[in-house]
Amino acid sequence: MRIYSKTDIGKARHSNQDAYFAGELENGAVFGIVCDGMGGANAGNIASTTAVKLISEYILRSYRLSMDEFEIEKMLSNAIKSANLEVFEASNSDSELNGMGTTVVIALIQNGKAIIAHVGDSRIYLLDNDIKQLTKDHSVVQSLIESGKISVDEAKSHPRKNVITRALGAEENVIVDTAELSVSDGQTLLLCTDGLTSMVEADKILSLYKEKSAEDLVSALIDEANQNGGVDNITVVTLKV
Repeated sequence: MRIYSKTDIGKARHSNQDAYFAGELENGAVFGIVCDGMGGANAGNIASTTAVKLISEYILRSYRLSMDEFEIEKMLSNAIKSANLEVFEASNSDSELNGMGTTVVIALIQNGKAIIAHVGDSRIYLLDNDIKQLTKDHSVVQSLIESGKISVDEAKSHPRKNVITRALGAEENVIVDTAELSVSDGQTLLLCTDGLTSMVEADKILSLYKEKSAEDLVSALIDEANQNGGVDNITVVTLKV
């Protein structure tokens, strides 16, 4: 398996509040983490970098080759919940950090299985002959779509399109969504922040995936997001099976 990753400040922000980590585990297993911080001043950056550090350390410390998919799901969920508590406590102990939080998406691949976990509106896609979104946004507009109050197209320009309903660090406890799927040779998991998905449509992501090498894809996606406005930080991690 191959890992590629990149982050970019974008065209409109003065700092990059995204953070990520990707690495290898025993016997060829790989994992990736992407976070998109929120909060005043540099609080968002602190939330995302803290979460990535704590979660990656938790996984590297806890992962065992003998783990089955259920055990890995539990490990990823516990890693997020542990980081959530530390970010929440930091937010409440320092007035300058009050209200900080971050999204998080994690994917771990071993032996033809991908286990994913997420909170917020950063996303994971499965790329092959088609593109499939594996995560469901925890956001106001997603709730409105599901209730039938707005369409998917209307959501793209909705005034509350950037408002999320769940974040790591926002409350003392957090609900983590997890899932498991089979993956096969040639497929790719794409982890990204909304700095990509708000600027680049899914069909364009797929066409770039088909046009570019695995090594060039992350830069091509970031370039496309910047060419379309680059209104937010952009982070992309790919795990190619």
